[in-house]
Amino acid sequence: MIRIEQTDGLWLVTIDRQDKANSLTGEMLRTIAQAAEDAAEQGARVFVLRGEGKVFSAGADLDEARAGLATDPVWERLSGAIARLPCLTIAALNGTLAGGAMGMVLACDLRIAVPSARFFYPVMKLGFLPQPSDPKRMAALIGPSRAKMILMAGQKIEAEEALSWGLIDRITAPEALMETVEAFAADARGASAAHVAGIKALI
Repeated sequence: MIRIEQTDGLWLVTIDRQDKANSLTGEMLRTIAQAAEDAAEQGARVFVLRGEGKVFSAGADLDEARAGLATDPVWERLSGAIARLPCLTIAALNGTLAGGAMGMVLACDLRIAVPSARFFYPVMKLGFLPQPSDPKRMAALIGPSRAKMILMAGQKIEAEEALSWGLIDRITAPEALMETVEAFAADARGASAAHVAGIKALI
């Protein structure tokens, strides 16, 4: 359900559970977190998250969420591991991003989405709290009022509006998504891991 590929300094992590809208189990979250931790240790220059199919991720698997996954520390382990990566991190959003899956995406440096992508985090309606770092990262990107629109007012944000807010950085056609990722990754892949880390640390 999670594929990890490494090519010339680029780590590509793909969520592939299309029959369940790429919803995330605890095992999947731990696998992605471990990949991010390994990438940091092994000198990755670019780390990319993507989904397979028409949805990036619907968030937590609801059965596991009700059984305790919603409050499991693995979510913070994952988003923290991505935020700490000293390389360029990119979320390639092939479709809608929902719920707890937003945490790992908010922790990335760049977010690229297809025009059909929508963004929502229905914690108010579902009775869960968001992961502790998610509201802070969201508010840092789009401001507190817009973060409240998503987290408290339950609004579903279309791609164009998400771009205008700064929630995503680029909209691209589905067939050009990975081409855009590769273009964004090219300079970092051509540099040393130390140089990539040095520039990121300055920012």
